[in-house]
Amino acid sequence: MEWLPELIHSFLAFIVIISTIVFVHEFGHFWVARRCGVRVETFSIGFGTELFGWNDKHGTRWKISLLPLGGYVKMYGDGNAASAPDRAVLTKMTKAQKAVSFYHKNLKQKAAIVVAGPLFNFIFAIVILTGFFLFYGRPETAPEIGGVSRESAAELIGLKKGDMIKKLNGTDIVRFEDLRAIANMHPGEKLEIVFVRDNQIIRRFITPKLTETTDVFGNKVRVGLLGISSSSVIYKPMGVTEAIPAGVVEVYNISANTLKAIGQMIVGARSSDELSGILRIGQYSGQAANKGLSVVLWFMAVLSVNLGLINLLPIPVLDGGHLLFYGVEAVKGRPMAERVQEWGYRVGFSLLVLLMVFATYNDLRHLNVF
Repeated sequence: MEWLPELIHSFLAFIVIISTIVFVHEFGHFWVARRCGVRVETFSIGFGTELFGWNDKHGTRWKISLLPLGGYVKMYGDGNAASAPDRAVLTKMTKAQKAVSFYHKNLKQKAAIVVAGPLFNFIFAIVILTGFFLFYGRPETAPEIGGVSRESAAELIGLKKGDMIKKLNGTDIVRFEDLRAIANMHPGEKLEIVFVRDNQIIRRFITPKLTETTDVFGNKVRVGLLGISSSSVIYKPMGVTEAIPAGVVEVYNISANTLKAIGQMIVGARSSDELSGILRIGQYSGQAANKGLSVVLWFMAVLSVNLGLINLLPIPVLDGGHLLFYGVEAVKGRPMAERVQEWGYRVGFSLLVLLMVFATYNDLRHLNVF
């Protein structure tokens, strides 16, 4: 039973981290809905049986539920936690009831309410990273080569200690971290690299070597490596005017790399084994908590961005699916047929279940259950 304390620690860390991020997401929906005059019936963290809760002065039931795997905001007129419309109720509403119903708001208001959840996740990540840069500084390393590994991609093209990297794959390199991020996302691909040696600009092509390595949490990941090292990392102090733009840029980079990784999984350029589910997120939460507040904050920022991106996927049931329906409605001038929407919700729910099952299978393999 030596594993029990670690399991409890990981579970508690997971509950705190995931509940915070879910609260931010759902509060985005709630906050904008209230400002659009929509009555919010329920704000739940978790699913299933209510553990405890309370009613606010506007009649919203705030509650904590048994299964801590997400949350939802149920608005007046919703048929379920997935915000599928309750057609029987909608057709019998009075004028006063329609005035506070989500489904009787105009298209812009509905789209604003839906997009607010993911948007709040991105804003939350920006706030975390801005605070991180203010209190800890921004991790930076000059893009100067401090060493070259033997038989590496860098050695093959003749890179040497002291070379200053200027561009990789058409992107300007400001920090060594930028160089690493680009190489990691392009294993086995020929990339143009521009560097300076003895005041001369040199252009060559380099192919990051596909390598299985270990991330900060001890998990095996497949990345592209150039085989170069840098000098030690420094944390550059930042003021508010620098930290906020840096936070925005970092969230953009996290989003771009995440979408690129998803695209690579779809086309088979990256292994889908890297897709994590609830079990590994719980494990990562515990590992992050063990490494201190700075790692927890960074992990929460990355997780918040990922939650925002996932919810924007054009899959019915998710926020992106609702936005897809609204987009079609805006073009056609009328809502999609009810039957089409109902089947869309069913297909979307089935896809999510399959994705969760696959991710859980990956988690169990990673944890050596199989």
